[in-house]
Amino acid sequence: MKALIQRVSRASVEIDDETGCRTAGAIDAGLLALIGVEKEDNEASADKLLHKLLHYRVFSDAEGKMNLNIQQAGGGLLLVSQFTLAADTRKGLRPSFSSAAPPVDGERLFDYLVAQAHTHSLPVATGEFGANMQVSLVNDGPVTFMLES
Repeated sequence: MKALIQRVSRASVEIDDETGCRTAGAIDAGLLALIGVEKEDNEASADKLLHKLLHYRVFSDAEGKMNLNIQQAGGGLLLVSQFTLAADTRKGLRPSFSSAAPPVDGERLFDYLVAQAHTHSLPVATGEFGANMQVSLVNDGPVTFMLES
């Protein structure tokens, strides 16, 4: 599994559907994590990625150094599925999604990751798997990292 994480001062995801535009999830300060699921991923991959999301030190301490994790900083976590992170872009001018998990597996593992995240003491919000989403954020820093399990 892959996560493109961004330290944010706020972030939200909206979904346009037949009823109009609605906010699916939003957080104040914390991490926006765009999640890509690949064919070989499983629950152990999700557990390892969640451990990194919860413990990766990207928040500033009192001295301005990145020494705090999301839990220590009291931040929220916005999880958004994004299969395009599994794209192979090494050849040509069009992405190949041959390494991406099939949608049924991707949704199952994304839902598992979200359920596991909810067992921790922090605000967790999500987008909607497979939906056309508009993600808004204020990147704090900017701070952006790619995590892989």
